[in-house]
Amino acid sequence: MRSVISIKGLTKTYAGGFQALKDVDLEINRGEIFGLLGPNGAGKTTLINIVCGIVNPSGGQVRVDGHDIVTEFRETRARIGLVPQELPTETFETVFNTLRFSRGLFGKPPDNQHIEKVLKSLSLWDKRDTMIMNLSGGMKRRVLIAKALSHEPEVLFLDEPTAGVDVELRQDMWNVVELLREEGVTVILTTHYIEEAEQLADRVGVINNGEIIIVEEKSKLMRDMGKKQLMLHLYDELTEVPAELSRYKLDLSDDRRELTYTYDTQGEHTGITDLIQDLRDAGIRFNDLQTSQSSLEEIFVDLVHRDQ
Repeated sequence: MRSVISIKGLTKTYAGGFQALKDVDLEINRGEIFGLLGPNGAGKTTLINIVCGIVNPSGGQVRVDGHDIVTEFRETRARIGLVPQELPTETFETVFNTLRFSRGLFGKPPDNQHIEKVLKSLSLWDKRDTMIMNLSGGMKRRVLIAKALSHEPEVLFLDEPTAGVDVELRQDMWNVVELLREEGVTVILTTHYIEEAEQLADRVGVINNGEIIIVEEKSKLMRDMGKKQLMLHLYDELTEVPAELSRYKLDLSDDRRELTYTYDTQGEHTGITDLIQDLRDAGIRFNDLQTSQSSLEEIFVDLVHRDQ
């Protein structure tokens, strides 16, 4: 699949000597939803700001749809929509006029029909004649998203788009992202709500300390790095795990009525059949069992801790 964003050897060192990005290589495919995850200060926003032409790189190369972000700035920036973390500043303008002005900044001809479509998709149509200064924080966040879509970008960066907003906006945002995918727009999402990436992303990249530590398809990442747990609810309290079951590394709950067995989803043998037989041989009875699998958040936390 052809990449729409190609990043090679990207570095960024600020004046004080802090190195925010260290030799980053990343390819983002056309039409995909890419989740960029990382703890605070990991380099997510710096990476986005460089691609969008807001911050100058210290080294390396970034190309958007084949165009260099430094030597062909206008061509690259026109292809990108950005939803930053900050709220808008043009508070004395109406919502509709703000979008018209933003579209014009990118050299796009007036298209009231497109603006109407964007506003309706974000439940802003009834606020089109309202001045931004009179909107709530959540509505201002919707306007940021609408502005980023006003010039019909090929690539959309969503930098913490739903941070601190209500559940309704978050759901609206998810719906908009799905629609954009259907239209062929490439979406790069950074978020602290990892369930967003788990629900939306095709691939996930994790950045920590300015370095990309993994890039993988979400489903493969969860399959390869996830763990499954089998919880057995016991008939009777168990004072301790018998020594003959030590090889299973079972965890006994505080109320002593549940055993948890963790196993590798990719292992040749899960060991469950052997475990159940050995429990019976040890005279340990259970009346119910259930399984659970690692979430993307658990895998993310594990990856970041490994990289410390």
